[in-house]
Amino acid sequence: MDWTYEFYKSPGNFIPIMKAFILAAGVSRRLYPETYKIPKCLLDVGGKPIIDHQLTALDSIGIKDVTVIVGYYREMLTDHLNKTFPNLNFNFIINHHYFETNTAYSLYLGRDILRSDAQLLMNADVIYPKELLKRIMDFEKETVLAVDVKSCDREEVKVIEGTNRKIVAIGKELIEENCLGEFLGVAKLSKEFNLRFSETLKSLINAGGKSDYFEAGMHPLLSELDVFYSDVSDLPCLEIDFLEDLEEARKLY
Repeated sequence: MDWTYEFYKSPGNFIPIMKAFILAAGVSRRLYPETYKIPKCLLDVGGKPIIDHQLTALDSIGIKDVTVIVGYYREMLTDHLNKTFPNLNFNFIINHHYFETNTAYSLYLGRDILRSDAQLLMNADVIYPKELLKRIMDFEKETVLAVDVKSCDREEVKVIEGTNRKIVAIGKELIEENCLGEFLGVAKLSKEFNLRFSETLKSLINAGGKSDYFEAGMHPLLSELDVFYSDVSDLPCLEIDFLEDLEEARKLY
């Protein structure tokens, strides 16, 4: 099937507009009591929900087709998105097993859409300015992860750098001292990468990896496909996992 791209003007060149894929099914127990009665991505940061910052940024660069994996309080989330962003084309996929699964399973549920095109993939709990999206879209390589270059702790999804800005390892269990920084959960993925990624996700889930993070499906591909990083450590970006993260995000914004 032929896929038609729209384009937006960036400094010096034209960049193909892609589709966006947002993972927003989780319960976020680590943010209790804040998330007792609301999904994490609808928590207020800077006067609007976290996910609104993301969708405003997507809209600003011309991306209109957005797939969202929903689960926890899905009716509240879908109603909000349809009402707040009527100009975007949403495709909602339900993860009915959101209590006992993780992002690998959520992404696996949407693998047919994932593999259909290039995508901007993101977790719904990341707060960032639209400059982050412009930066990875303008990056000359097709598959790029947004990385906060810093010293990491055990809980963060970390990456190890090879040569020429390539990523050679990704995951939570990497030795902190060997890591470049934290993968923030925002990535530009080529169609070629997504075709392979959908297969590694399928293998991961079939092997019992429903509770894994989607990065476990990325890792095996790093020795076969070129995956690069963009350093976004100068931007106010934060993945919100704990109450202290939420407090810090509200200070940033």
